Order: sequence, then C-alpha cells, then structure tokens
Amino acid sequence: MAKVLVTGATGFIAGHVILQLIEAGHDVRGTARSASSAPKLNVTLSKYAGKPIHIELVAANLGSDEGWAEAVAGMDYVQHVASPFPSGVPKDPEDLIRPARDGALRVLKAAKAAGVKRVVMTSSMAAIAYGWGDARPAVLTEEHWSNPDNLKDNTAYTRSKTIAERAAWDYVNGEGKGLELAVINPAAVLGPVMSGDLSTSLELLSQPLSGKIPAVPRIGFGIVDVRDVAAAQVAAMTVPEAAGERFLVSQPFMWFSDVGDILRANFPAYSKKLPKGTLPDFLTRVLSVFNPALKLLIPELGRQRQISNEKARKVLGWKPRTAEQAIVDGAQSLIDAGVV
Repeated sequence: MAKVLVTGATGFIAGHVILQLIEAGHDVRGTARSASSAPKLNVTLSKYAGKPIHIELVAANLGSDEGWAEAVAGMDYVQHVASPFPSGVPKDPEDLIRPARDGALRVLKAAKAAGVKRVVMTSSMAAIAYGWGDARPAVLTEEHWSNPDNLKDNTAYTRSKTIAERAAWDYVNGEGKGLELAVINPAAVLGPVMSGDLSTSLELLSQPLSGKIPAVPRIGFGIVDVRDVAAAQVAAMTVPEAAGERFLVSQPFMWFSDVGDILRANFPAYSKKLPKGTLPDFLTRVLSVFNPALKLLIPELGRQRQISNEKARKVLGWKPRTAEQAIVDGAQSLIDAGVV
C-alpha cells in the first residue's frame, strides 16, 4: 500500500484520517510542532481504535521551512490537514492568514520536490460561502469562491481559508504543475473526539452543554461528521477523478436552535444548562465581546448558507452520517472525556 504523510497529526480531523488510512492498509507518518507529541498521540489513537497504533512524528510547523523535506521524504501522498483554527478573533488577521497560506505552500513545494503523487488539502466551506453578503447563491457549490475582501461577511479565519486555498491552486497550476491536488471543503465538523484536547468547532457543542450560552443565537450552519470528513479525505487521495477538484462535504443547513433541540432530546440531564429561547442579534454582539467563540459567529447572524454535497457523493462515493448522529456522538464523546 501507499506511504502517506498527515500534517497536523494531533488535530481533530487528522486523528480520524490517520486511523482510516491505517485501516485501509497504508503506512502513515505525521507532523506536529514537536516530535515529542508522538507518545501521547499514539496512546490516544490506540485507545480510540481499541488496538495498538504507532506512527512516527516529524517536527514541522506551518511557519517555518524546517522539517518539511524530512517529513515528505519517501511519501506517495500527503494529507495536508494542518491549519490554524482559533478559539477567538486575533488582533491581527495576518496571524491566521500568513501561516495558513504560507504553510500550504511549504507543504506543496516540499511534496513537489519529493516526487509526491497527490496532495489532499483540508480547506473549508469558508472558502466558498463567505463574502457574498445577502447576494450569495441559493445553493453554493464547488464552482463558487468566497470574497475575502468583504470584511462584513468574513472573519480572519474564513479569510485565511479562502486565501490559503487560492494560493494552493495557483501553485499547482503554475510553478508546481505536475503535482496533483484535491481539496476537501467541510462545513462545521462535529462527531466524536478522541481526547479532551478539543477542536474549536466542537465549541458548538461544548458551550451549550456547559451552560455558557443563555439563549440560542440566530445562527446556523451545515454540519458534517469528522469520520465522514476523513472518509472524503482518504477517498480523494486515490480516486483518479478527484485530481484537480474540490469537494464540499456537509449535510444541509441547520439552525442552532435545532441543534439545541437534538441535545435536549438526547441528553435530558443537561436540559437545565442548555440555552432557552432566542438571543437577539444585538445581545449576541454584546456577549461576543466577552465570549471569543461567539465573536467568530457574528457573520452567521440570520444567514443561511445552503450547500450541495452532490459532487462528493458522485465522484468520491461519499455516504455521510446524519447531522443528528454527528451531534449526538460528538456530545457523548465530550461527556465521556469529562469536558462537559
């Protein structure tokens, strides 16, 4: 089977990508900011998988050239999952944009030099659905691109995803021609965690379950299970038709109030902590000053961003779980991990 590098190996999505690659018979190497993370990562992966898992980690981070040549050496494929995802809004947007863009280019250039066949990059629905304001299409597809210059309908994070993915495509269509690229664009990624070290996206579950949101903000999002994101990443690595393509992966748009209803129905012991009623937009903005996670959601207020997952289903044979299963399994894992 193939030798595969997974960047950002200690992350939420990356852990599931690693296990699915191993299950498919591939040899996996990972990157992390420090190679000393390997023992803890292997324990976490082994505990979740229910069997011994051991992968090598190479120290490499998105802000430096150091380590990337060693990381990609001998690899057939690269799963570039690493990208900064903040828990709040940075003072300087470049603190997110620079490592996302420059890190993607570092990985692609190293992969090209090492003779890697294909890179699968984890981008985001953010590179498709933002910057449109109220003029966005009724249904967004992979043909659409976000406008990072419309700051009223963007955060630093959504801008970073668009700019990084644009840079990646520009590279493989220019200087890096010959290196295959496929891109996965997930919506809000939920589903089971492997440990208490949480991805920012899971605050959509941890915050209401912890009683940190008094009422439901008027927001919504598409939801996708992390296991299904990983499945799309792995499929896009070897499906011939995936080369040169991007794939939206999400279930249909869901209001946050619907997420609350699902949590309330499945976790009655948390009903007193779960938000009640609707939080007025102005109050959401006020509370976001004190709650960094809410500040990330301001561009979502009152906006529906509907997407089509038809391409992923057709080209990758993608068969996702329901949004409800992603919510319930994600919440249960947070409870089991002692996070809420």
